[in-house]
This record gives sequence, C-alpha cells and structure tokens, in this order.
Amino acid sequence: MPIPKLLQQQNPDGGWPYRRGGSWTEPTVYAVLALAGAGDSASVERGLQWIRAAQRDDGGWQARPGIGESCWVTSLAALLPAERLGVERHRRAIAWLSATTGMESTALYRIRRWMMGSQTPSEITAPGWPWVTGSAAWVSPTSLGILALDRENRLRPAHGLESRIDAGRQFLINRMCKGGGWNHGSTRAFGYETGAYPETTGMALAALRGYRGQQTDQSLAVALRFLDQCRTADALNWLRLGLAAQGRMPEGYTPPSGIAYRTVPEVATSILADGAVAGKSAFWI
Repeated sequence: MPIPKLLQQQNPDGGWPYRRGGSWTEPTVYAVLALAGAGDSASVERGLQWIRAAQRDDGGWQARPGIGESCWVTSLAALLPAERLGVERHRRAIAWLSATTGMESTALYRIRRWMMGSQTPSEITAPGWPWVTGSAAWVSPTSLGILALDRENRLRPAHGLESRIDAGRQFLINRMCKGGGWNHGSTRAFGYETGAYPETTGMALAALRGYRGQQTDQSLAVALRFLDQCRTADALNWLRLGLAAQGRMPEGYTPPSGIAYRTVPEVATSILADGAVAGKSAFWI
C-alpha cells in the first residue's frame, strides 16, 4: 500500500527523507505531488510548509537545508501548483529555472573552445540544465526543467518560456543515443557509442511530450523494450511516465510483481505513474 507507506515516513518537520533520517527536497516534493493527487490534505499541507520555508532568496531550492546552493530540485518545486506553493514563490522558482543553463552554454566556455581550436558542437547551442549551477547540463535535470517550464507555459504563457523549452528539447534531441533512448548525457565515451538507460529514456520522453519525429519514434521503441526487461522501481516508474506522455503505454500493462520500492521517490513516482497512465498527471496538463 504505497500511500500509507508515504504517510508513515513523513518526518515531524513536515518533510520526507529518502529512506530514513532528515528531510530532503526531492523526496518531499515527490511525496507532496503524490499525496495531493490522492487527496490527503493534512500531510500535504505540512509538506508544503516545509517546502515553502526551504526556498532560498534567489528563488531556488537546495537539495536539503544547510547546503547553501540552489540546484536542480528547483524544477521539482516548480511543478507544484502556484496556488499551493504560493504565487510569488512559484514565480521566483520559474525565474530561477529560466535563467539557469549548463556551463557549456556560456560565452566563456565557447570562447575557450574556440581558442583551443575546437569546433563548437551542435549541443552547445542548445542549453540544457545542470545538476548544480556552474556545471555541465545533463539529461535528467534538463528533462525536469522542461516539464516544469512547459506546465507553467501552458497555464501562464510568458515571454521567453517557449524558446527556453524548445532549446531544452533540442538539447535532448542532440544527446539521444545512436539507435534511440538516452543515458545521463554523453553519446560517446572513449571513442565508443554509449547505450541508453531506461530511467533517463523515460524522463526524456516525458519532457518531449507533444514532440514527434524520427528521434522519438526510435526512442519509443527502445522504451517499450526496456519496459519488458526492467525490474527496478525507478526505471519502471519513469518508463511508464514517458510512455504515458507520448500516448504509447501498452493497454492493460501492470508492473511485475516483486518490484522493491525502497525509497520515498520510488514509492511516490509509482503513484504518479499510475495517475499518468490513468490520464491524470501532476507533471503536465
């Protein structure tokens, strides 16, 4: 029973741990999104209070209180409805996301490559999102950044949002593995083509919702093969979310028995994946 398990793991401060111990932003947001869809108002409000209090002055969130730097988890917080998070808090979260890019998209990085005699690769012109500011962009934080901005743009269109979303999606297309699917971000390593991973393939497909082309067709085929083979919670949750976003979730599919849901994010995203497959998602409208 995933919902009782989430309720049992909520900390006295209102947040959630990954498994036990102190509260972190990622599991807390996932738990709030999952429980909000299930209609549990008291636990959700306590979680929202923790999230509101954790927002930094720059509009972002740190991985947990005390780290002192806003990072990728801001995308998750920005997926919360503005009326629940607070309109001004939400606006500042969207502003932080809109202004954040990977270091390879900066002018300084491009000048350095030019001075070294390197051609600028196509992905440099398409900025994604990093795990932490000042580092390179990767597939997972880029996918979550796109989901947050796309949801906002559909609800409250604003100047610059659509172009930022398009750039993030182009980053994903540029980083697709040969034959389809995505890994964490590198398509080649040590002179060899790198293979796709199930969880990042699902995340990218979710972020590319509404985008169709040869790249997504190849990646959908990869995702469906992964769905038959994978036996880990994180992979299956994100594969279901990605296939649901693309309208390609096999009818009547149920996750295999015996899957271990060990962490709060795994439990919560399983609930969110169930909702997305049923046609109601916290990630998109």
